[in-house]
Amino acid sequence: MSSAAEARKATLQRVLSRPGADDPAVIAQKAERAAIVAAREARSAARDTEKRAVAERARVETEARLAQEQKAAAEKAAEDAVQAAALLVAQKAARDVRYAARKARK
Repeated sequence: MSSAAEARKATLQRVLSRPGADDPAVIAQKAERAAIVAAREARSAARDTEKRAVAERARVETEARLAQEQKAAAEKAAEDAVQAAALLVAQKAARDVRYAARKARK
């Protein structure tokens, strides 16, 4: 029993010997931890800002590339339409020449 009582006394002494909340060492330790947390949050915020900036740049580049591709597709479609129209005109002219030649033979 005496050893159990001594163990309780030792435990109580350890608890009582700990510095209180108003101890300068405890206050300094809390301030140091707060500074570490603030620095960690600042680094995290900087990383998040950089990630957002990179994502925004990628989005802008993608939009610019898509706009360029759409412009190129529209130009190609217009060029194809012009070529198709020119082909139809040429085919009609050839057909008219054949028709006129056939009429001239009769």
